[in-house]
Formats: sequence, structure tokens, C-alpha cells
Amino acid sequence: MKEQKYVTTPIEPMHSPTDDGVTAEDLGRVLFIGIGGVGMSGLARLYATRGLPVSGSELHDWPSLPELAALGATIHREHAPSNLDGVDTVVRSTAIPETHIEVAEARGRGIRVMHRSEALAAAMTGRRSVVIAGTHGKTTTTAMITEILQGCGVDPSYVNGGEASVSGSSGQHGSGDVIVIEADEHDRTFLRYRPHVAIITNVDADHLNNYGDIDNLEAGFAEFGRGTASGGVVIVCADDERARRVGETLRAEGREVATYGTAADADLRIDKMHSTSDGVSYHATYRDEQLGEFFVPVPGAHLGLNSAAAVLAALRLGLEPDRIRAALAAFSGVRRRFELRGTAGGVRVYDEYAYHPTAMKAALSTLSGIREGGRLIVVFQPYRAYRTRDLRAEIAEALAIADQAVVMEVFGPGEDVPLSEGGVALHAAVALPEEDKVFLPDWNDVPGEVAARARPGDLVVTMGAPPLSLMPPEILAALGGPSTT
Repeated sequence: MKEQKYVTTPIEPMHSPTDDGVTAEDLGRVLFIGIGGVGMSGLARLYATRGLPVSGSELHDWPSLPELAALGATIHREHAPSNLDGVDTVVRSTAIPETHIEVAEARGRGIRVMHRSEALAAAMTGRRSVVIAGTHGKTTTTAMITEILQGCGVDPSYVNGGEASVSGSSGQHGSGDVIVIEADEHDRTFLRYRPHVAIITNVDADHLNNYGDIDNLEAGFAEFGRGTASGGVVIVCADDERARRVGETLRAEGREVATYGTAADADLRIDKMHSTSDGVSYHATYRDEQLGEFFVPVPGAHLGLNSAAAVLAALRLGLEPDRIRAALAAFSGVRRRFELRGTAGGVRVYDEYAYHPTAMKAALSTLSGIREGGRLIVVFQPYRAYRTRDLRAEIAEALAIADQAVVMEVFGPGEDVPLSEGGVALHAAVALPEEDKVFLPDWNDVPGEVAARARPGDLVVTMGAPPLSLMPPEILAALGGPSTT
């Protein structure tokens, strides 16, 4: 990868509401701007199920809205100053600017405005927090830890960046003293958290528009680890070079670090890993103690590695290995992570969130291994213009794992996407025969194109930006249905 340099600022710790003992209850009546998106809806759901007064504004018809309304949240279907009547705190994401009508109105009225990460940190006050960070694997690892805790009789609170396959929930208040959180490094807001257990799954080149270069990104993860509460532990993947180095740095500073992976010196060492279409199995050893065989019912070695992080976190929370094993074997999966959406015309259609080349290669390699003689057809929507430009060669290399590729235009809200840096350039870079790849900027053209290319026995996967999760039903319909989901 050609290194891209940006103007950047030093990594500095952020103030956390937990430092002042601020709790979610202290925020009063909360308005969440963009309440329907996965990240914000999970947090809003946590607040609502905690019994707190919640409202939100949303322009899009997200599936989460009816459930939030059923939980008592007031949903405003426009952004307007009147939405702030009776509100004590406004919560926004990094994507919402100071000029937004509701932020500006809140400032004018003297209403507290908080970033999503601050409201999340407030919900963590007084609880043992498990915070999962890393370039890849955060959502699945968060879901695995949550379901292991639930299966072991612990009722955790949680906020995840994806929805559980069975419950469809990305956030919930639990009666236990543990809270499990997926952290977001892209805007450095993960520096606000004070975890009891901090997990770093990997450190890979991404978000360099905010960090400048990968060394500064690595420094950000180290600073995240330094935020771990007194008596806590930082868990890092021993198989990932930069995550391992972060762990070594933190250990040298006197912090407690535990490692997992296939590396011979990992504290939780896994070996004899075997992946099939049914899932991944492996043998685990924890500091010379033989823990036996573990199984997670989702395929792919990378998901097996994620599960090892979850097992190690559960061990550090004092849970018994046999109960951890049973809970992991019942893992239900996460939507948009290797999710089978249906079968029509003899063609299986999966949906996968991967958009970074490392995650794409892992997912496509796994899918290629279960296609059972058919072809693998990938429909890819790139996510963010800067990433598509800077990682074009690596993304193209990942797409070439498939037999055929349908490339869409970049999804980058608020970004300008020059033709030379978007889908056209990416399509040209994919090393597949011209007849086996196509660039389709129009969403409506994609389902028919896939149906024309696919034949019984093939496997289709929609992959990439968030809106693409809406595409599988259209592809299944174009394939002639009936479909199963």
C-alpha cells in the first residue's frame, strides 16, 4: 500500500464523563439526533430499556424505529427546533455538525450537547466495562462476549455496532454489573472510555484521514489501552503485529496485558483449528491449562480468532470454561456478518459488512471455501471515498478472489467522489476478465445483472457499505424466488 500522509494532531486522552461520576440518569430527558442508525439506535435502546426518557429525530425509515417507539421513545420524523422542547440533553454523532438545526438550537437554549461517546461513557459509570476495539472484528467479538455472558447467567448491558441475528438488537440494559461496548476508533472517541477489560483485535491501516499514518493510529490504540481502569487488563491479539506491539508497550509501562491467538507464547493459545460451512472448532490452552475443544457456529478462521478474544475476556471476568464453551457453541451470529439472507433459483445469497481489504479477503476466502462447486459472485459497494482511493489496489485484490464482481459507486455521504477515485477506477483495477466484472452505478440495475449472471449452485454475496444490506431481497426476487431468509 502506498502510504498516505495527512495533516494530523497528536493523540491525547479525552475527558470522560465517568471521571466526574456522571451517569445516564444525570442526563435527564435525552434527544438522539439520527436515532435510527445502528450506532445511535443501540445507545438509544440502552437508555430506553434502562427506563430513561428518550426521544430522537430521524429522516430515514430504519427498521429500528418501530421497536424504539414500542419501548416508549418519541420519534420525530423531521429535524426541527420544536423537537428540543422539554429536552435536557442532545446527543449527536461525529457526522452531525455544529450547524445542524437541532445542535444550533440546543446551544442557543443552553441545553447540554454531548457526543455519542460521552453519553455511552455515562452509561458505563459504576459498571465493569468490557470495551472492544480494533480495525476488524469488533462487532462480532462484542456479540460473542455478550452472548457468552448471557449464557453464563450474567445479564450484561451492551451496545454493539451490529444487530444480533436472533434478537435483532444492538443495545440493551441488563440487570448485571457488566456492560459490553464496541468502541469506535475512527474519530478517536474511544479514548473517552475507562474499561475494566480493554480488547484490541488488530491494528490495520484505516481512518488515516484522521490519524495521518498507521504509526499514529497505533499510538491511538496504545492510548486507548492506557485508559484502562485500575486493576483492569488489556487483551491483545498475539497474531497481529501492531496489536502485539501495543501490548508490549503497555506491559513495559507496568499495565496488565493478556494475549490470545495461534502464537506459541499467547496466554490463550488456540491450535488444531478447523473451519467448515458449519463453523470453526479449535483446541484452547490458557497458561498451560488445557481447556479442551471449543466450537463457534460461524465459519472462517478469522471468526475463530475473534471467539478466542471473547473466551479470554470471559475467563478474565471469572467465568467457568465449561459454561463459556457451551455459551459459545450457541452463538447466534450478527447481521451482515456472513449472514445467509436466502436461497432462490438454486442460488444462495449472503450479506457481509466487510469493506476494508483485510476483512474482505478473510470473508471472501471463507465464502469461496463453501461454494460447493458453484461460482462466487460479489456485489461490492465501496464505503468512503478516501478509503477507496488509498486502498484501491488492496480492495481490487480482495475482489479478485471472487469469480465475478459487480462494483457499485462509492457510498460516501457528504464526500465528493471524482471518477478517477471512485467505482470506475476500482472496477478497472480488479484483475478479472472483462466479461466477469461490471461497474453499475445505478442501484436499480444490480439485481437484474446478478440474476442474469447467476446460475444454480452459485453463491452471491452483497458486501460493503451500510445501505447494501437492503439489496439481498431485491436480488432474491430477481432470481425468481420464492426465497427463504
